[in-house]
This record gives sequence, C-alpha cells and structure tokens, in this order.
Amino acid sequence: MKQQTIQQATSLEGVGLHSGSAVKLTFQPAGADHGIKFQRMDLEGEPVVHADISRVVSTDRSTTIKSGEASISTVEHVLSALAGLSIDNVLIQINGPEVPILDGSAIQFVSALKEAGVVEQDADREYFVVEEPIVYRDEATGTELMALPHDGFEVVTLIDFGSPVLGQQYATLQDITAFETDIAPCRTFVFLRELEMLFEHNLIKGGDLDNAIVIADNEVPQEQLDKLAQKLGRPRVAFDGKGILNNLKLHFQNEPARHKLLDVLGDTTLLGRPIKGRILATKPGHKANVAFTKLLKQSFLKQRKLRGKPKYDPNVEPVFDSVKIAEWLPHRYPFLLVDKIIELDEKRVVGVKNITFNEQFFQGHFPQNPVMPGVLQIEAMAQTGGILALSTVEDPGNWDTYFMKIENAKFKHKVVPGDTILFKMELMAPIRRGICQMQGTAYVGDKIVSEAELTAQIVKRPGDE
Repeated sequence: MKQQTIQQATSLEGVGLHSGSAVKLTFQPAGADHGIKFQRMDLEGEPVVHADISRVVSTDRSTTIKSGEASISTVEHVLSALAGLSIDNVLIQINGPEVPILDGSAIQFVSALKEAGVVEQDADREYFVVEEPIVYRDEATGTELMALPHDGFEVVTLIDFGSPVLGQQYATLQDITAFETDIAPCRTFVFLRELEMLFEHNLIKGGDLDNAIVIADNEVPQEQLDKLAQKLGRPRVAFDGKGILNNLKLHFQNEPARHKLLDVLGDTTLLGRPIKGRILATKPGHKANVAFTKLLKQSFLKQRKLRGKPKYDPNVEPVFDSVKIAEWLPHRYPFLLVDKIIELDEKRVVGVKNITFNEQFFQGHFPQNPVMPGVLQIEAMAQTGGILALSTVEDPGNWDTYFMKIENAKFKHKVVPGDTILFKMELMAPIRRGICQMQGTAYVGDKIVSEAELTAQIVKRPGDE
C-alpha cells in the first residue's frame, strides 16, 4: 500500500470543548514520510508539534500533545478521522490551543478531508505488524487493552459504566473503510453527574448539548435542569426521563461504545504508523489508550530495529550442516566458527553458531567471566559470508576467502556461553572479480550483538587451475 495525503487545503472553524476558544483549523497537503503534524499559527515562530505518543502531556478528559511551549488539546477526534481515511501525511495548521469539538464526533473532519481529496503518493506505507500479544491492564479499574496478531485491522470495544441507561455496550470496526459510516458520526458523551465536577475544574467551556450526549441515570429535578441551562447559556434543557438530556436521538443504539472506539483509534494513531492487528479494548479511556500506545511504540521500535532478523527453527533441516561447511571452508577446529547454514540465496546467507562453555577461547578470554571476543564474532561473520561468496564458483572447496576491509564494526551486547548467534550476511553490491562487500549482523534472541561491513576476496588456491 502507498502513503496518502490530501490534494488541496481545506479548513474548519469551531470552538474548543474545554477551552471554549474559537479556532480555525486548516489541513494542508504534506509530502511522503512527513507524518501528521500540528502547527500553532497563533504563536511566535509558528511552532510545529509532531502527532507522536512521546508528545502526550495530558489525558484529562482528552488527549493533549506538546512541544516546547506549543500544545494542542483534544487531538483524538481529528486523528481518528485521518486514520479512518488512511491519510498518512498532513500538516494541521491551527490558530488556538485546542482542536474544535464541532458536533462531538469525527464526521465533519472526514467530510472536509474527503472534499479536499485523498491522493496516493509514491512512497510505500510502513505498518506496525502485531506479531505477539501486547497487553495493557489496570487492575484497579478493570481496564484492559490488547493487541493481537490479525491479517488486517480490527478494533473491538466494550464499555461498562454501571449505568442503567447505557448498560454494557460493544462496538466493532472490522474494516477501516467502514469508519466513515459506522464510527465517524458517533458523538462524545458525558454523565450528568460529571458535569458539575467538569465545570468546577474549568473544563467544557465550549460544551453544549449540540456537541455532546449528556446521560442522566436518574430523574432530574427541574431546578437542576434550569441551573444547567444557565451554565450552558441556553433558555432551557428538556428531559423526558428516558436517559438523554434535551431528548437527543442517538445515531446508533450503541453510539457511546462506538465513540469510545473512535477515541481508541485516534489515540493509537499517535503511534505514527497504521496497525496490522486486532485491538480489543475493555473500558478504554484516554489515559489507558495512551499507556497502551506507548507499549505499541516500544514494540514497533524493537520490530523496526530487528526488521530482517532471520527466523530460526532448530527442527528444520539446515541447508548446510557442519560436515558440508567443512567441505567448503578451509577452517578447522578450533577456528571453524559456524555450525550450520539455515538460509542461502543469491544475495543473503544466514549461519548459526551455538556458544558453549567448552569453546577454546574461553580458557583465556576472561576465564571467570567468559565473553566471546568481538573479533571472533567478525571472523564468524566472514566465514558465513564466505559460504555465499563460494556458492558462486564451481569448485568451492578449492578457494579461500581473505579479508580486505572491515568498516563500521559495532559491538552492542556480550555473547556468553549458552547463547545461539545468528549471523546474517547480505551483499551490498554484486560480486566482481571475486570481491564481495557484505553487511553483517549478529543476533542473539531479539538483540543485535554486533554488526559490521566486510569486504573480502575469494582466491583460488595455487595448483588448482
């Protein structure tokens, strides 16, 4: 899949839910690999804030990101709209501290972005692929968010506020293309019992019964309704006793659960990459969503670092065992440092070395603290690479491989008895005149223990012409 941006600029105006400030927001097209960024046009220097989980500074009733003195609040709805339309790159210019709440959903953002036109770019999209379960759990609240491997993208949410009006509700998004119709129109909600606290904390200054669903679990005295109307600047607030103030009609019976799904999608967009996986969210909220997304980011960074790491199954028969390796390489004990070859093609080879306490070099290399010498790791890389180089000649057992150059060698973790090292060698350029340049990487588990760029030459032995 290719990355996407918008074809032309488009703007929206409204008020911030919590700040009450009038604000104008403009989506601008952005180049490939730009990502999603906000720009505070009302501040000196017009600072830019990257929509990244590392920038989150508050999850108090909404998600706020900040860089330097520039902050933007309530970013979750606009981010969900971008994710729902699979837009990777956009600059969001805003002249205030908070994204406008509009009608409390994401549908107006979606409409504006579609009107601007979604266009494909040349660069490939990079996904975070969930390869194993990732779980965030809060035992005190019963909140749990889990990412599971899945061929595609799916989100399931469960909410349970102990409310007789809402009850338990589920919502599911099985295909991102259904976001516009099934999730984007779903509005934010709040319980009447929470409103006083929110007013006292100087929040929801831009709150209105037109941009939020207000839920009342019990009968509401007219006096309380009149006070609420006064705070909201309305002549009156109606209530027919059915649980929703102002007799508001829900877009869906489970609209609150669908809005929570919208929030989960918006907050996880701060990962910075679309997800391939299934997300199961029980009683989610911004604080939990952000903590969960931080776990996703840790896994993504680890995955990116280990991208291309060979998969090793000891039950699979190797391409070369140690006997076959000895037929090709001239090295013998104690200097044959590769036990088997598990992958071999025209551009890449993978070798395996099982480190035991009986290795001859441990006798003198830190006997009380056995550590495999880094230079021998480089030698093992070279021997592994030699198999690839020798695979290009007809009689590999009659050739030797000699070092010409070692560059950018790095040793990152100790290798000790009990470790199994995977040596991956990849050609950096075609082999010419027997000279091969390779990028070598050594792995132990999920760690890169060493890496280097090696240049070597294979030379036929004298008398074997």
